[in-house]
Amino acid sequence: MNNIRQFRDKTSESEKITINLGYVDLGRIDLLVQEGFYSNRSDFIRTAIRNQLGTHADVVTKSVERHTMELGLRDYTRADLEALRDSGEVLHVKVVGLARIDPDVTPELALQSIGSITVLGALQASKEVKAALSDRIH
Repeated sequence: MNNIRQFRDKTSESEKITINLGYVDLGRIDLLVQEGFYSNRSDFIRTAIRNQLGTHADVVTKSVERHTMELGLRDYTRADLEALRDSGEVLHVKVVGLARIDPDVTPELALQSIGSITVLGALQASKEVKAALSDRIH
């Protein structure tokens, strides 16, 4: 019994998106995959996106600084939000990447401690917390 370990729920480190491409562009991608330049369509698309993001890295960095946003992964725990609430502070979440609100955060605590949420990327939170904060999510 002492050997039982609880593992943290696995959450996806990526977000699925859907794009529409013209038939000619799609055919050209398929040709590059067939020729072995890329392992599949997704590999090509990810590479193309990373290349474009790389060419605009300075713009992204300056914009993140200008908007005082956090870049990357940001977790908000129940303890973090309780400390904010207890000190009378309100959090304004500004993240470029992934913002996660722990599953044990109640809608009431979220309302008491979070004033606004701006996420360019993805927000992971319980359905109840998202519903409670729906008018504060931009």
